Amino acid sequence: MTTIQFHKYQGTGNDFVMIDNREGGFDKSNLKDIANLCDRRFGIGADGVILIEDSETTDFEMIYFNPDGSQSLCGNGSRCAVMFANFLGIIQSETIFTAVDGVHKAKICDDQVHLLMHDVLDYEEIGEDYLIDTGSPHYLKYVEHTNDIDPVIEGQKIRYSERFEKEGVNVNFLELVEKDGLKIRTYERGVEAETFSCGTGCTAAALSLGLKNDIEEVSLQAIGGKLKVSFSKEGNTFRNIYLIGPAEPVFSGQITI
Repeated sequence: MTTIQFHKYQGTGNDFVMIDNREGGFDKSNLKDIANLCDRRFGIGADGVILIEDSETTDFEMIYFNPDGSQSLCGNGSRCAVMFANFLGIIQSETIFTAVDGVHKAKICDDQVHLLMHDVLDYEEIGEDYLIDTGSPHYLKYVEHTNDIDPVIEGQKIRYSERFEKEGVNVNFLELVEKDGLKIRTYERGVEAETFSCGTGCTAAALSLGLKNDIEEVSLQAIGGKLKVSFSKEGNTFRNIYLIGPAEPVFSGQITI
């Protein structure tokens, strides 16, 4: 049995168990512990677990786990990691850090984290829908009203379809609010449920609207709050992609695992 110190953070309702693992006290190979920490009845409860570890080349390394132990880039998790690293005194207002998909830059400005995402060089149109990878793959489906659909039922139809069943895909349902605004609901692989927000999903959604309406900034309303995505569009290539939004501590404590 090991007792660990944890912090709970949330970014527009996407919540994470944060662990300072620079001394290696948490065994990240034990996926059962990760699942237990995320359990909302028998653990702390979260959409994922994030470890902050030392990096030889950047300010820190963020290691993100979905509740099922799988790994991917998590946009909201990255923003929370930046705020947590600031709390730990690792960084000040700007940082370069390492995630599963490589190196990212970020800055904290007026309690908002501006996360620089990797360039998106291609995408796929599937009928009227889009498939865009922003560090995690996202299937983007425009609907008339997001409140009229069940994201779990409809999301599972796509996530467990023949094409995506093996690797999985996140499914985002989008409602056009204005030329540059979207409502979004998300079914996340790894969590296998609807989440209140998804940073990489909001990023992919914004890029899809950029394709449809030829714009370079999009406001998004997720269940858990508001995010903004800005980018520059060069043909069908997207660069200078920033995911912008709040990231806040919720509580901290100790747990024995």
